[in-house]
This record gives sequence, C-alpha cells and structure tokens, in this order.
Amino acid sequence: MQLRAGDILIDIVGAESKLGRAGGPPPDEARNLDHFCVRVDPFDDTAIREHLHACGVSAQDTTERYGADGFGPSIYVTDPEGNTIELKGPPVRKLKD
Repeated sequence: MQLRAGDILIDIVGAESKLGRAGGPPPDEARNLDHFCVRVDPFDDTAIREHLHACGVSAQDTTERYGADGFGPSIYVTDPEGNTIELKGPPVRKLKD
C-alpha cells in the first residue's frame, strides 16, 4: 500500500510479503521500522560521500534501487539510534507500465 501526500510517499509493506521478507526479520521492540527514505536532488554521489565522511558517518555502497518514481541511486546510512536511512536520488529509469 502506498500513501501519498503531495510529493511524499509512504510505502507500507507487510513483513510476510515477498518484498517484506527481503527486508529481513519483522520489526520488534528493538527495531520499529526497516528504514526511511529521504529524497536528495540533485544527487551528487561524491559530494554526499565527502560530507558523510567529514561527519564521521559510514555509508553502504551506492546502489540503484526502486523508489516512488522508478530506479535511481541510493545510499544507506545508520543514524545514532540504529535506524537505517536511505538517501535516494531522482530516478534514472522508470518502470515500464
């Protein structure tokens, strides 16, 4: 299920679904969500990584992932409380209808 409010999109994915299982185990008291995503536009991979490094934040490799508008660059980082945050760039390719 997707909830939209203007340019904001919230995906609600059942933990038992194929996509939900791909995200790992379901949330529990120690883990209340899989991740949340913040759109970064323009997405300058080098500048983002330099900024994260300067702030002492480690990041996963940049990967193309599916988002609200199609496939685009994505970086996962972890905040100080252990939540996963996805930094998502604009789509570089869209899903075919």
